[in-house]
Amino acid sequence: MTETAVYGIGDATFQAAGGETGVKALVEEFYLQMSTLDSAKTIRAMHGDDLTVTKDKLFRFLCGWMGGAKLYQEKYGTIAIPLAHNHLDIGTEEVDAWLECMQKALQKQNYPEDLQQYLLKRLAIPAGLCQTRHS
Repeated sequence: MTETAVYGIGDATFQAAGGETGVKALVEEFYLQMSTLDSAKTIRAMHGDDLTVTKDKLFRFLCGWMGGAKLYQEKYGTIAIPLAHNHLDIGTEEVDAWLECMQKALQKQNYPEDLQQYLLKRLAIPAGLCQTRHS
């Protein structure tokens, strides 16, 4: 897509991200970043050693969130992002670390710059909803 691309309409974002294959690659890179960045050690520690289910959930969530099939709901049911993260100690630093991992993962994809910026800006919303500590 070009700089004049319209994202957020129908499945335009999902298609621009490469469909399921592209989203899967993004999720893999995201968790690689989380596992290697010093700034992400705290959020990586919130996950178990085996990321199989965690990766599957993020993949399925992102597919539907980007306008593709509602794969998360098909397998796991309705998602309530704040409730799903309520048991974790997530403050501003953790939200920022999550977004940094996503930014670096987006940069590793063959996505146009405008799509990367669009996704990062839009993902800041659900990331912020995960925050449980506000001090």
